Amino acid sequence: MKENVLDVLMYLFETYVETEEDPEPDQNELRMELSRAGFGDSEIERALEWLDGLTDQQECLNYGNQTAHATRIFNDFEHERLDTFCRGYITYLEQAGILSPPQREILVDRLLALESEDIDVEQIKWVVLMVLFSQPGQELAYARMEDLVFEEGTGSIH
Repeated sequence: MKENVLDVLMYLFETYVETEEDPEPDQNELRMELSRAGFGDSEIERALEWLDGLTDQQECLNYGNQTAHATRIFNDFEHERLDTFCRGYITYLEQAGILSPPQREILVDRLLALESEDIDVEQIKWVVLMVLFSQPGQELAYARMEDLVFEEGTGSIH
């Protein structure tokens, strides 16, 4: 069975997002749980590093007001990894008020950290949910994004 880091993260997210248990499991407990679920050691380790990176990126949320109306220019590496549709979807989420500019930066960072060869809109949706879930006070944005993730048809964005 070939899993990638996003598969591990989605498993964790779906397993722990609905639980009201406190405290959150530590990394050793998570490693054991993921191993029992059939994930490989390298994917588990990379997923836990990814989660650490998400936590580290929370400092990004302290941007000044001047970035609130800025236009995001993607660099060459980001263009390589995020196709036009992905970049457009990220812009759409920001314009729809689901993502703030700092959250967009966290999203881009975490998408690139997946080291996935092909990043698509479905992956973006799940990573956005994880980014929003990790931040307090984002319940409305999270609920709006959850609607986008679980809606039946994937039509065009206008």
